[in-house]
Amino acid sequence: MAQSEFNLDHEISWFVLPSYWAKIIVGLISCMCFANSYDGDFVFDDSEAIINNKDLRAETPLGDLWHHDFWGGKLSSNTSHKSYRPLTVLTFRINYLFAGGFHPVGFHVINIILHCAISVLMVDVFSILLGGLQYSSKGRRLNLAPKASLLAASLFAVHPVHTECGLNAVFDALVINKLNILELIQKVLHKDKSLENVGLFKKGLLFRITLLLSGGVTMLCMRWRIMGTGPPAFTEVDNPASFADSLFVRAINYNYYYSLNAWLLLCPWWLCFDWSMGCIPLIKSVSDWRIIALATLWFCLIALICQALCSQDSHKRRILTLGLGFLIIPFLPASNLFFRVGFVVAERVIYLPSIGYCMLLTYGFSLLSKQAKKKKMLAAAVLGILLINVLRCVIRSNQWRSEEQLFRSALSVCPLNAKVHYNVGKNLADKGNQTAAIKYYREAVRLNPKYVHAMNNLGNILKERNELQEAEGLLSLAVQIQPDFAAAWMNLGIVQNSLRRFEEAEQSYWTAIKHRNKYPDCYYNLGRLYADLNRHIDALNAWRNATVLKPEHSLAWNNMIILLDNTGNLAQAEAVGREALELIPNDHSLMFSLANVLGKSQKYKESEALFLKAIKANPNAASYHGNLAVLYHRWGNLDLAKKHYEVSLKLDPAAPGTKENYSLLKRKLEQLQKKGDV
Repeated sequence: MAQSEFNLDHEISWFVLPSYWAKIIVGLISCMCFANSYDGDFVFDDSEAIINNKDLRAETPLGDLWHHDFWGGKLSSNTSHKSYRPLTVLTFRINYLFAGGFHPVGFHVINIILHCAISVLMVDVFSILLGGLQYSSKGRRLNLAPKASLLAASLFAVHPVHTECGLNAVFDALVINKLNILELIQKVLHKDKSLENVGLFKKGLLFRITLLLSGGVTMLCMRWRIMGTGPPAFTEVDNPASFADSLFVRAINYNYYYSLNAWLLLCPWWLCFDWSMGCIPLIKSVSDWRIIALATLWFCLIALICQALCSQDSHKRRILTLGLGFLIIPFLPASNLFFRVGFVVAERVIYLPSIGYCMLLTYGFSLLSKQAKKKKMLAAAVLGILLINVLRCVIRSNQWRSEEQLFRSALSVCPLNAKVHYNVGKNLADKGNQTAAIKYYREAVRLNPKYVHAMNNLGNILKERNELQEAEGLLSLAVQIQPDFAAAWMNLGIVQNSLRRFEEAEQSYWTAIKHRNKYPDCYYNLGRLYADLNRHIDALNAWRNATVLKPEHSLAWNNMIILLDNTGNLAQAEAVGREALELIPNDHSLMFSLANVLGKSQKYKESEALFLKAIKANPNAASYHGNLAVLYHRWGNLDLAKKHYEVSLKLDPAAPGTKENYSLLKRKLEQLQKKGDV
């Protein structure tokens, strides 16, 4: 006859399946929830964490990963957010290596597989945490998955909000040593001499906990040292409550944030990629109705804690304590209790707490099943919750497929979040819809009048639309609010240059470089300013600085070649052109510029080869065909010259100089034909 340890299965009306079938089902439903996102784009933070992260590239030494933050910056830098996840970045690097570049499919598939694997493993984890393993009369474990563990693993697999942590000490004390926390507290309070009988000293528990704590403290000290022994620098928009002057306001809002996280676990329909910048207005008075939410949270938590400590049922105490442990302990680093964090709410930090939530929900279901007369109806209700969560997962993962869908999905959730409007605007601007982008950028600035990035991007669009006065006003305000905002200083310089206020533009460029000394684009624009002022040596030096900082800066190389060409320094122009092509061998604009120089130097054959190569790379460039025609015209290959003049005029009938050159060629051909007839 089969035996079993204490479990919730007696009260739960659910499926009894062999262990392997249970794991297959959990794996399939977890895959089904997120499979539709496998071929999505890189979105939101992916651009900085993956695409622009130099730590993913082979040229970055592996050792640098241990001194850099999640974004590839130095942890010791004052601008770093101190997000230290070297193992995660290492997996990105491996993915990049095997995928042969930045292909999002590989990254998404790996994440889906990892979640499926974790969900499957949770079947066994919940079997241990919740109990329910069955054994034969001979003590051999039966290959059956406990109903409670299958239900809890299913709830975990399909939960729409899903980071990293561990709870070895809690598990060691409650499961292995069966420590009675209430009894321990009572004995400590009464200074009972029989403390060793409680279980604290049994089986080396105290030694193992001390070892774990020592290891944790050592890791924290190492991380603190790597970080540069300084906390991350966050701004008020990242976490407004943490900047409140009143301790009361801070405490009330932190607790309200906890209640929001709890609500996301209970009802994960209200999800957003970012919760900062006014998404959640501060509670500043006890008359705010939202106080009810945090009061409800603490009422529930206190009730559960009392049951976990005071229940006479040891199995109930164990399940509730483990559930609360998994719910609370992994969340503590994000709680603002020990240090300020750079977010208000972040769905990623409740991945592990969702384990505790699933345990508590399963336990609650078992209590209801015990009291309910219509157990099948209750089971149907739980199945309905699973199906609703599956649907929400499918919808949410579909929203994460592209930035447009992700950003727009947040408009209804956080309409007061300036960052949401900023990102919608940026996405529209990237797609060329400047008119719509302006609307969202303006709304972002209205919601957050100090949002310098929105001002900078809006100023850029207005600059391109030649609305220079308003653009200058926005960019001037941005640098006034944030004096070290290098990009805004550079863009302000571009606007001032367009307004022909050259001295102010030069000063703005140098200010940008002062705040970001490795700024190739700013050196490039400074070079353009000097070229407009006929300060040719200064222009060449500025462009040379741009190429030193960014060797693939094609525009800077091109401008150097063209300026040297226009000033008659053909030999120097040729040398610069060859140097540029060695670094950027497939850049057709560089081929074109060097071909022009070689043609003027009467190196016709080499010039022709470069022109043809440039045309092959960009066959619809009218100027490429027009200048090749000029080369053939000089060279005496008049038929080929005629052919390429005609192609150039077909591509661009108004191509400057081409029509006149073509007319000259036709007259020459007519003259030659007349001579031939004579």
